[in-house]
Amino acid sequence: MALHFELVTPERLVRSEDVHMVVVPGAEGDFGVLEGHSPMMSTLRDGAISIYASAGATPETLTVSGGFAEVNEKGLTILAEKLD
Repeated sequence: MALHFELVTPERLVRSEDVHMVVVPGAEGDFGVLEGHSPMMSTLRDGAISIYASAGATPETLTVSGGFAEVNEKGLTILAEKLD
């Protein structure tokens, strides 16, 4: 099964796709999210989001500045203040 991932900025929806895993720069440290992750919310620090399309794939990285991440039964949503 895949993780549904959405990346949103104040201007637009940047990404909406199913992926294997996303590593997020949380305020308390990086954390990885896979399908079935426990629900949680975290503020983001400035840093890189690593998006793994499939298991063992080379990650795509996007740099964000601030925001929030929410994991729920629908997947992972990142609300980024700015995408660099």
